[in-house]
Amino acid sequence: MRRAAAGAVTAALLAAAGLAPAGSAEAAAPAAVDVTVDTRAGLGTVPDTAYGLNSAIWDAEMNTTATQDLIEDAGVGMLRYPGGSYGDIYHWRTHTAPGGYVAPGTDFDSFMGTVKKVGAQPIVIANYGSGTPEEAADWVRYANIDKGYGVRYWEVGNELYGNGHYGAGWETDEHEDTSPTAYAHGVVDFVSAMKAVDPDIEVGAVLTTPGNWPDGVIGEGDSADWNHTVIPIVAGKADFVVVHWYPGGSDAAGMLTTPAQLAGELQQLRAELDAAGAEDTPIALTETNSNLLMDTQPTALFAADTYLTALENGVFTVDWWNTHNGVGEISTAPDGATDYGDMGLLSSGGCAGSVCEPPVNTPFPPYYALQLVSRTARPGDQLVAAGSADALVSAHAVLRSDGDLSVLLINKDPSASRTARLRLNGFTPDGSPAELAVFRDLASSIDTSTGDAAGVTLPPWSVTAVTLHPKDGTASALSAPGTPKVTAVTDTTATLSWPASTGGRPVRYEIYRQHGAASELLTDTTGTTATVRNLEPGSTHTLSVLARDADGRLSRASDPVTVRTTSPAESTCQVAYRVTEGWGNGFNAQITVTHTGDTAIDGWTLSYAFPDSGVTVTGYWNAKVVQSGRNVIVTPESYNATLAPHGGNAVSFGFTAANYGAYAPPAVFRLNGTVCTTT
Repeated sequence: MRRAAAGAVTAALLAAAGLAPAGSAEAAAPAAVDVTVDTRAGLGTVPDTAYGLNSAIWDAEMNTTATQDLIEDAGVGMLRYPGGSYGDIYHWRTHTAPGGYVAPGTDFDSFMGTVKKVGAQPIVIANYGSGTPEEAADWVRYANIDKGYGVRYWEVGNELYGNGHYGAGWETDEHEDTSPTAYAHGVVDFVSAMKAVDPDIEVGAVLTTPGNWPDGVIGEGDSADWNHTVIPIVAGKADFVVVHWYPGGSDAAGMLTTPAQLAGELQQLRAELDAAGAEDTPIALTETNSNLLMDTQPTALFAADTYLTALENGVFTVDWWNTHNGVGEISTAPDGATDYGDMGLLSSGGCAGSVCEPPVNTPFPPYYALQLVSRTARPGDQLVAAGSADALVSAHAVLRSDGDLSVLLINKDPSASRTARLRLNGFTPDGSPAELAVFRDLASSIDTSTGDAAGVTLPPWSVTAVTLHPKDGTASALSAPGTPKVTAVTDTTATLSWPASTGGRPVRYEIYRQHGAASELLTDTTGTTATVRNLEPGSTHTLSVLARDADGRLSRASDPVTVRTTSPAESTCQVAYRVTEGWGNGFNAQITVTHTGDTAIDGWTLSYAFPDSGVTVTGYWNAKVVQSGRNVIVTPESYNATLAPHGGNAVSFGFTAANYGAYAPPAVFRLNGTVCTTT
């Protein structure tokens, strides 16, 4: 339950609730928006650890029966302990956290009682900042050998990049050397000690999220930033990596645009892992929240969008911060609802002056968003591509294990409804009424009903799940092929192989490339290997494999695989691209161009495109740089317009750019139209 300021609920919001007077402007038909879903474009399977939540040892309500029931009802499958930065001051044997408050009833065994009751898995932070590998190994022994808890996931520390090495020191780190190099070698020591006790556990290392401070920052005495230092050292030793994401935003509208950035940031992180020899290393997003209007409807929309965006981009757990957190700065949301500045899913029941939260364990709006998402995209369901033609409507979809298709739609408009028109590829509904589940603004529960799938009304500031049943005989008995592996790649080709489909004999396999919310058939084969040709050099592609049976029906898509073609092995030009400095939301880069052809070039043009739309060139030197959207054209100054043949000279220039989110390096550079070899 939330309290709204008197008079703050607008007529448009009343209209969304069905309360607008007949004939009023607000009763007009909502704008229509096309939503495309393509079940041939698989985005992976929802893991049982998908929906996570942080549990902090200062929270006296952490292990109560009421809290346990609410966590279970929200579909939480992962619980993180002992709570953020407390991980680097917490000593598990004595259940103490010097410098912090420890609430009664929050010890490790009590926490594990909650884990077992709600049917979740734990993810535990081993104390790096003030602990030792031996202390962590003893905890593994107690948890998994002595008590038989079977704790699989362990993190080594929390946000160690905040230990003062880059100038901000919120994280405890008592090591004499606080550099990323020291942390990475420390991770290796922790992994060795902990796995000597239980080799079946998985241990994760802390990284930074691309485009978020201190990503790109190079500390004193370092040769690279945090990620580019840590990843090569822990590659092949850490079992997964950990990032946190608090994107913020200056207002509700700005905050609601940020989940769209997350996909690019995760893709950039995946590319950094792949480039450093840490291919296929899983990613865990163990803390996230909006940092703005946290107890109100905008953050509910943010939560739904963030959970599914992260899962669609390969993250195996998304852990909300926090279960209970406490009152912060009081403010008022645009709809008049009170924001208590509380980063918890559930009310702590505290007060700030004369303003008090609702009773303890009252769910805030993000709780209902998590509940609706977890009921829509369940463990074992397949995430598939979905997209909206309206920037204020986000779309996500899952092909359920029982054959149903569920589409989750988020209307970010605070004052106007939308009518969603579903355009389905690869799925044929049976024509029965759609099942609807809606969490709307100023509500304190999820409403369920049925409706016409041809036009689903999305109330203002709402999350709507639409579930359709398949037409009989349209689903193939063939299983999805196994996850493809890239066995060879060049500048224009990629060869894939995959485990065969089961449940029958496929007539052929088909490889589809994803384009946003749609897909296209690239090639087919009767075997379990194929080469995709005519790809652009230096380009990135997401591919899925499907099996087709004798009746022409397609199986479900395989899990996706990302292919990054190389630059040409031979060319008459070479380009070196290097980020020389970064500060989270901006960076400096240097580009060096070398001409290796037989004839000198007098006057040159270099063209390239940024993979991410949030990069803007703000300054440049030693060349003229013009940007249009993602595309960049570079021309020389008078003094460096000539490129000698056979690499006789090289021209270097630089630029400064602002980045709003990811800032992956350009993949293709063309010198006077020729695709260059890139280093």
